[in-house]
Amino acid sequence: MSTITHALIANGLLTAFAFVGVIMWFSNAVSKYLTFGRIHGSAIGILIGLALALWAGLVTGGQKGLADLPVLAGIGLMGGAMLRDFAIVATAFEVDVGQVRRAGVIGAVAIGLGTVLPFLVGVGAAFAFGYRDAVSLTTIGAGAITYIVGPVTGAALGATSAVMALSIATGVLKAILVMIGTPLVANLIGLNNPRSAMVFGGLMGTVSGVSGGLAATDRRLVPYGSLTATFHTGVGCLVAPSILYLVVRAATAG
Repeated sequence: MSTITHALIANGLLTAFAFVGVIMWFSNAVSKYLTFGRIHGSAIGILIGLALALWAGLVTGGQKGLADLPVLAGIGLMGGAMLRDFAIVATAFEVDVGQVRRAGVIGAVAIGLGTVLPFLVGVGAAFAFGYRDAVSLTTIGAGAITYIVGPVTGAALGATSAVMALSIATGVLKAILVMIGTPLVANLIGLNNPRSAMVFGGLMGTVSGVSGGLAATDRRLVPYGSLTATFHTGVGCLVAPSILYLVVRAATAG
């Protein structure tokens, strides 16, 4: 047993891929035989992953979920920013330029709305919980855009670590909701073609949430949704600590 454990730890990344593969196999089986395909296996896999991360946190007292277990430490690398960004960039090679052109103005409008509307919701939530200063309101509002925009904005404006943590938590919650909710509402909103996927990605914004949700819906749509979602993150990082902050500061000053 110690030999097997040593081998798993020594090949942490391979162990992580194998472990996630088993989870997805089980999730797809549950989806097929218990929900009859109504809930996609990826959504079930996300819920299982969250439950396992909570369990690992309670058992180890750590802050990295399953990655705090020595045998599954490779999950920290597998789920880290490096492989995530590599996967996102790789999806661009599957994009049909002709389909991108069809999105046209509506894709750009979606990115704009997807930046401003979540920001307003985040600012409103922060205000409801007692925050009144422009820096905190803007940082938490930026977190509602994505969990990347939040800390970038907070660092630029000099927000406290607690506020930056809240902004990240807000963005992570949004990503999880988008991941799980996308396959459930895809048929209702006509999310079945590249154009609608690009609009959806621009509106939702969270790259990880959109990618996971579209993968659970139709993996052929992932490149298109990820394309506009990536632009959404970039736009958020530009306007949140500048234009949006000035707007919030002007509003709170009055």
